[in-house]
This record gives sequence, structure tokens and C-alpha cells, in this order.
Amino acid sequence: MMLRLQLPVDILLISIAAAGCRSPAEFRHAADDAAAQIIKQTQSEVYGRTRHFTIAPPEDQLRRRLLIEQNLPQAGIASMGTRDLTKPPHWPAYDYLENDDRVSDQRHPNIGAGTIRISLKDALHLGARNSREYQDRKEDVFRAALNLDLKRNEFRSIFSGEVTGLIDANASSGKTVTGIESNPSLKWTRQLKGGAMLTSQIALDLVRLLSGDHVSTFGFLADATISIPLLRGSGTHLATEPLTQAEREVVYAMRDFERFKRTFAVRIASNYLAVLRQLDETENSEDNYLNLIASARRARRLADAGRLPEIQVDQAMQNKLRTRDRWIDSRQTYARRVDEFRILLGLPTDARIELDREELPRLAAASSYLIDSATKNEPQEDDAVPPADAPIHPRMPSRDNAGPLELDESVAVREALNHRADLQITIARVEDAQRQVIVAADALRPELTLLGTSAIGEARSITTADSADSRLRFERGHYSGLLTLDLPLERTAERNAYRDSLIVLEESVRDVQALEDQIKLDVRNGLRSLLQSRESLQIQTQAVTVAERRVKSTDLFLQAGRAQIRDVLEAQEALISAQNALTSAIVTYRISELELQRDMGTLEIDDRGLFPGAGQ
Repeated sequence: MMLRLQLPVDILLISIAAAGCRSPAEFRHAADDAAAQIIKQTQSEVYGRTRHFTIAPPEDQLRRRLLIEQNLPQAGIASMGTRDLTKPPHWPAYDYLENDDRVSDQRHPNIGAGTIRISLKDALHLGARNSREYQDRKEDVFRAALNLDLKRNEFRSIFSGEVTGLIDANASSGKTVTGIESNPSLKWTRQLKGGAMLTSQIALDLVRLLSGDHVSTFGFLADATISIPLLRGSGTHLATEPLTQAEREVVYAMRDFERFKRTFAVRIASNYLAVLRQLDETENSEDNYLNLIASARRARRLADAGRLPEIQVDQAMQNKLRTRDRWIDSRQTYARRVDEFRILLGLPTDARIELDREELPRLAAASSYLIDSATKNEPQEDDAVPPADAPIHPRMPSRDNAGPLELDESVAVREALNHRADLQITIARVEDAQRQVIVAADALRPELTLLGTSAIGEARSITTADSADSRLRFERGHYSGLLTLDLPLERTAERNAYRDSLIVLEESVRDVQALEDQIKLDVRNGLRSLLQSRESLQIQTQAVTVAERRVKSTDLFLQAGRAQIRDVLEAQEALISAQNALTSAIVTYRISELELQRDMGTLEIDDRGLFPGAGQ
């Protein structure tokens, strides 16, 4: 009869348990600390400074507070966020979401059931805290740091241990022999950056018989192995290639995140101003609709008095109906854009929020130097008008009265080529491809490996319990050396991989060229957009002045019987169009400035998601 019970236990966990086992939270802290250290180191190397970086969500996100305090419908508890999830049985991470005051949404402490107002600065801040896309990009950086930590671990000393316990009762010889055997062992492994692999193990056998003479003994066995590649796979540049790539991937993730922050901030600002522009157009459309209602009533009264033909009354009614349709369409467009903007910020689509209308007047005030220059260029009443047959020389757009970002084209392109993070990543990918060519070429070589092993001591078991204790005697150790040679007779897969690596290199070079050309195109188009929107702003400023003067004069002429109702309707329509076009030009110019800074890679975004001059 034989009864065998084996209990494998990691010897390291046994020693840790003596002082208290590490909880899942402690392991999470260790992973967070490792990633945070890598991220700080990468920030310092890439940007020469460090910034606060965390993937912990705000303690009380604005989205959650809006759902609660405005009593908004929700699909389930997950709508509130991870903190509110019901914990399933055996859930280990009760405290994995820790509070971080630096990421708390404190801009709106008291929401209540009413509507909250969000400024442009609030929108940028809330987007960085609530946007799901923004959180995904931060987690990409964090994951790259964790992957680098794992690659570094491959070159650290790795210890592992095991304890086996055996209770043995053997009656096969007619006499029952029982005993206890314990076998703790500790193993050490180290990968060297030159390509060599070191392995060492120490095993202890503790044996005691529970029958007969109750004798006991122990055995001690130590062994070591070293494997050294001499041809294929030898060299620091080959052994550490995965580590090198992982280090560069963290840099890429960091630069890609910086690029995303610029793009995301411009998207928020563009959408914010676009919503306000649509609101301004909606209000202008409403004013125009009210004016046309009044005009239609006045036309009816004049027709009843015999002072206006019936056909002009019908024209006024048609314009009123057409304007009502536009007004309704404008209101619905505004509501749709507000919903889309809520989603961009990561807020509930039905949350009661409104944008700060004062952002447009502040933007107009910041653009006053452009508006003033347009007023100065407007023809005055006492200006001499050339004869009709005089030669006409249209004034070409110029950089006179240009804004601070309307740079010389060559200067702007150089700035972009020096600062664009995506271009830096694409250029670095060429170096990655070159290293992969070297790795693929090395795989074509013969494999020559030197393997050395040594073993000292003796093992003990229940069958040898009556033997003397084992002793470490180096002169009686077992030592061996093995040299293996793998000739490159079959390298089809490696051959194809090498050829593919050269193709990848060519692709990476073309990627650099394509992105460089695209960046130049983006910058040139950005400068053109600035020039066009500045000219449009100045033109529409003059157009509004003319349209206002036209509305007043046609109204007076209509009262004096010197104009038709159609003239008044056309004048009002022209005024609304000019006002909308002026607002659009002001907004477009500011957005073009932000987009140019984004395309040049010079738009600075802080850890709150804000750029300079983001508003109140």
C-alpha cells in the first residue's frame, strides 16, 4: 500500500506570509509605482520636465453628478461609473479606485436640478476629465509603461521556489515502512544583456522514517547552468532588442498622447465656438422672423388702405413662411449640435447644460484689431469715386494688418517639421525597421551555443533514509560542457522574414515622406485659411454696416411710398446673412489659428487640458 500526498507551495510566498501576505491592492500599487516611474522618466527624457499623470478617474465625475442631481434616465448602474458597480462574490479590488484631488471635477460644486453654464475653459477641463476617448489615450500610455516594466523584468534576477511534502507508506515488501519527506527548493534565473542565460537551483531534502528506527537524514543538491549563444542571437543589440523596442514604444505613446491632447483641445474649442455660432444664427433667424411678421402685417394694412398692391402682400407672406421654416431648422440644428458637444465631453446627452454666450463677444473683442482695420478701409462719403471707364485693379489679399500667427510660409513649415510629434514618431519608426532588418539577418546565421552545467551534492528520499547526511564536495561534483551547432541548411521562413523586413523598411521611409508632405500641405492650407478668414472678416464687417444702412433707408422709402415691400424684405435678408457671415468669420479665424498651432505642433496643453488664452 502506498499513500502519496504532494503539496507544492511557492517558497517565496511562505516567507512573505510570515510577515503578512501581499494583497491584490499591494500588487496594484507596485504596478502603479513601476508604471509611474517609467512615465516620469520618459517625460523627463522627451520633454525635459515631468507633469502629473494618472489614469485614476475623478472621485465624483460631472457625468455621475448630472445623472443623479438632474434625475436623468440611465440604462443601469454602469452608467454611473465603476465606483458604483455592485461587487460580485470574491471581488479582490475593493479599493483599486483611489481618490485623487488633482483630477476631481470641482468647477461645478452645486449642480442641482437647474441648467449649468459651461465656459470654454470649463469645456476643455471637463473634456480632459470626462471624455472616454481621452481616458483611452491615457491608458494607452500606462499600458506601454507596464509592458516596458515586463520587458525589463526579463533581465532582472528572477527567484522562484517550491516546497513539496510527501507522506509515504510502503508495504510492498511485506513490512510497512512509513516516512515523511520534505523538499524545499529555490531557483534563480538571470538573462544577461549579452545573450547568455544563467540558471541556478538549490534543493534540500529532509527525510524522516516514522517506523522502525525513526532515522532521519537530509540531502543537499546545488546545480547551475549557463547557456551562451556564440553566433546567431549573440550580442547585446540582439538580446535586448525587445527591451529597446518596448522603451521606444513608451516614448511613442507619450508623444502620441501629446499630439492627441492638442487635437482634442482644438476639437473642443472648434465645436464649442460652432455651437455658439449656431446659437447666434438661430437668434438672428428669430429676429428676422419677427421682423418679417411685422412687415407682413404692415403690408396687409397698406394694401387695405389701397397704398400697396396685393401681390406685394403675398410676397411678404411667402418670405414670412420661408423664414419660419429656416428658424425652425436653425433651432433644431442648434439642439443637435449641443447634443453632439455633450457626447464629445463625455456628458449625458440629455444633461441640462448651456454654453457661455459671452465667449463670442470676448472673441470679437480679441479680434477687434481686425475689425478696426476693416472699418478704416471702408470707403468714406467724401472719397472720390473714379470714372466708370477707369482701369480697375483689384486689391490682392496681403499680410497687412495680419494676425500674429500669419507667419511666413517657410518659417511655419520649419516649425511644424521640428515640433510635430507624429512626424518624430514616424521618423523613429525608420530606425526600428532598420534594427528589425539586423535581427532578421542574424536569424539567417548558424546557431552555435555553448552549454555548461554543474551539479554538487546528493539527493535523499525515504528509500535512502538510512544514508548519511549529504555534504557539498566540489571535488565530487558533476560538470559538463556541450557545444551545439545548427547549420543554416533550412532557413526558408527566416529568408522570407528577412526580405519582408526590407519591405517594411521601405514602407517606413515612404511613411515619413508622405507625412512630411502632408504636414507641409496642412500648414500651407492653414495659412491660406487664416488669410481667407481675415479677408472675409473684414469684408463682412463692411457688409454688416452697408446692410444696416440699407434696412433703414428702404424702410423710410417704403413709408414714403418710394420703395416696394420686396426691397425691405431683401434688405432684411441681406442684413441677417451679413451678421451670420461676420460671426462665422470671427469664429473661423480663431479656429484657424488653433488649427495652425496644432498642425505646427506648437499648441501647448497643460495637464488640465487647457491651452493659453482658453477663456474665462
